[in-house]
Amino acid sequence: MTTGRTNPKVDEFLSKAKKWKEEYEKLRTIVLDCGLTEEFKWMHPCYTFQNKNIVLIHGFKEYCALLFHKGALLKDTHGILIRQTANVQAARQIRFTAVQDIVEMETVLKAYIHEAIEVEKAGLEVTFKKNTDVVIPEELQTKFDEIPALKTAFEALTPGRQRAYILYFSDPKQSKTRVSRVEKWMQHILNGMGLND
Repeated sequence: MTTGRTNPKVDEFLSKAKKWKEEYEKLRTIVLDCGLTEEFKWMHPCYTFQNKNIVLIHGFKEYCALLFHKGALLKDTHGILIRQTANVQAARQIRFTAVQDIVEMETVLKAYIHEAIEVEKAGLEVTFKKNTDVVIPEELQTKFDEIPALKTAFEALTPGRQRAYILYFSDPKQSKTRVSRVEKWMQHILNGMGLND
C-alpha cells in the first residue's frame, strides 16, 4: 500500500457505515494527511508507519474514536486521551460525537498522530503490567508471540471477555487441549468478539 493513498477495503467499510460515516471520512482525511499507510485490520481502518500500527478508526454506539496503539506513551498535552477500560494498558482513544468536533480539533489530532509516529520511529514500547488475578496460559502467550495482531486484538477486548477466555483456555489439564481451544477461538478474538458473543 502506498502512503497517503486510500485502500479499497476502507472504501468498502465507509460505504457500508450506517453510523459515523461523515466522522470516519473526516478522520480518514486527517490521518492520510499525516503520511500513514491505510490498511484494514480487525475489521476497521488501521493506519501504519513502516508496518507498525499507529492509529485505528473505530465506532461505538455513543461515539467514534481514533485509537492510538501506543497512546500510553503520548504526552497528551491537551488531556484528551481516554483509556477505554482500566485493563487497557497501551492503547488510548480520542472520542468524538460529531464531525464538527473533529474539524475543530484537526490541528491537535495531527500533532498527536505525528507524535505517535515519532514514538514508533524511536522504537519506544509500552511496559505492560502483569494482570495479577489471572495468569495467561502458556499456550495463549505462545500464540501472542507468534501473532502480535492476536495480542493486540485480545488487549482490545473488555476485561470481562479477556478473563472469560483466559479461564476457558486454562481449564483443560492437557496442554494439547489448551492449544486446540486457543486455535479454535483465535479468529473470534481477532474479530473483537468475546467467548459468548
